[in-house]
Amino acid sequence: MDALTTLLLTTSIAGVAGTGLGGLIGAMLQKNSNRAVSLLLSFAGGVMLSVVCFDLVPEAIETKAGIIAVIGAVAIGVLVTYLLNDWIDRKTMPEIPHIDENHPKTADDLDELIHSDHLEHHYARKDNKFSLFVAGIVMACAIALHNVPEGMTIGASYASNDGVMGSAALILAVLIGLHNIPEGMAVSVPLISGGMGKVKAVLITAASGIPTVLGALLGYALGEIGPLGLTLSLGFASGAMLYVVFGEILPQSILMYHSKAPAFSAIVGILVGILIIFV
Repeated sequence: MDALTTLLLTTSIAGVAGTGLGGLIGAMLQKNSNRAVSLLLSFAGGVMLSVVCFDLVPEAIETKAGIIAVIGAVAIGVLVTYLLNDWIDRKTMPEIPHIDENHPKTADDLDELIHSDHLEHHYARKDNKFSLFVAGIVMACAIALHNVPEGMTIGASYASNDGVMGSAALILAVLIGLHNIPEGMAVSVPLISGGMGKVKAVLITAASGIPTVLGALLGYALGEIGPLGLTLSLGFASGAMLYVVFGEILPQSILMYHSKAPAFSAIVGILVGILIIFV
């Protein structure tokens, strides 16, 4: 099996199969457990943090493109992800009744993070098909905003290992697949609640994981350009993931489950990440 086929297969399992499995679980249960989702997200955030800080960024530095290039690429990844996320939030949040001046400045539920609450609100009001379509596009963009950089981390790590699926890339793929399960649940539940058939909802949910594959191809293509391209790919993906972890996953997991448990779960994730990388 050639390098590109291996990458496509791995990221398809992580993105499409992981999200689709979450959609299937959501279709069967039609509910989310905030406690379980919170701990899963914070643990995943901890492992991602380890991989970024102890694997991806050091690899970017080793390309010899220069520390300024690495810092610049990381900063651009953070900034671009933040600006796109902020734009989506500002355009959609005023439409949701419970989001006002008393609401936390970040998502306190997975439905808000991927904007499936936006779609559910339109379903509840029995809005026209165009409104539902726009809400669906918004949700797809919000999911893509998380899945593309996740895929880029796999693709960039893969490229840095000369097209061989190293332990870091493989662990990232497994981790992202697990991370996509609760996201898939949050996508399928409002679709089914709005009257969509379970099979169709699960298929649409699985399709929402496709941006992970696109991100992996982008990360791999940049990494194949040369040392500077690899630095940009690794740095941008690292910055995007740092923003997702610190700006969204960790704050949201704490708001979803008011306890010290998410913090300990994240710490365990960091330690597991270190174990995975160095053992």
